[in-house]
Amino acid sequence: MLSYRHSFHAGNHADVLKHTVQSLIISALKEKDKPFLYLDTHAGAGRYLLNSEHAERTGEYMEGIARIWQQSNTPAELAPYLQAVRDLNPSGQLKYYPGSPLIARHLLREQDQLQLTELHPSDYPLLRGEFQKDLRAVVARGDGYQQLKAKLPPPSRRGLILIDPPYEIKTDYQAVVQGIAEGYKRFSTGVYALWYPVVLRQQIKRMVTDLKDTGIRRILQIELAVKPDSDQRGMTASGMIVINPPWKLEQQMRSVLPWLHEQLVPQGIGHTLVEWIVPE
Repeated sequence: MLSYRHSFHAGNHADVLKHTVQSLIISALKEKDKPFLYLDTHAGAGRYLLNSEHAERTGEYMEGIARIWQQSNTPAELAPYLQAVRDLNPSGQLKYYPGSPLIARHLLREQDQLQLTELHPSDYPLLRGEFQKDLRAVVARGDGYQQLKAKLPPPSRRGLILIDPPYEIKTDYQAVVQGIAEGYKRFSTGVYALWYPVVLRQQIKRMVTDLKDTGIRRILQIELAVKPDSDQRGMTASGMIVINPPWKLEQQMRSVLPWLHEQLVPQGIGHTLVEWIVPE
């Protein structure tokens, strides 16, 4: 199945959480001079036009990035992420939203590398066009999970692996765990960042249990809910599960999540969460 298009959801509350975590991890990796690999298994189109038919149909960005990108009192933890958004919109009008590959491109240094994979026949050409002049980037059309076998470990032995599947089919919840286990066997010191949607809470509980059963240590869970859990259709929350998180990430997210929740969910419903699934 290849019906999912992120262009309907770009810039929503889930993207705000995902890209905040992504940018903080990249910023931490840059604290050492040694280069690193950014590997994106489900990269999408890279850039999203917010006045497109897709984005306008849902308007999800209006309750996400639009609420925070030009605020003057944003926490310092959001600075790398929000600067990437502003730099893509120099006119001061929110026209484009950067997907995770563009945020990575904005934050990475000359010595760092990008490995981007996308399978969707419409999104792959857009992604390839976005990066065709970037010598740091390799853009491939294929199964992102295969990259966890083919591209790890990187020569630098440093890296961030972002795993962000569409979860179109229920088996994705098992596939991500298998993919992480495969990657970890090859590259146990890498930082793995897994995004997940909360549609049915039981699916997430099962995925977390499966992750515990891998025996992998240092697994941190970060979650932002905009509605209470429900058995009705639709995403109520999203989260990031980070393996080998930078040492500052837990405290950074404990600091910034309450502010994000207040801005994105002014009704005060939902919740935030930062906790260890498996400690050191």
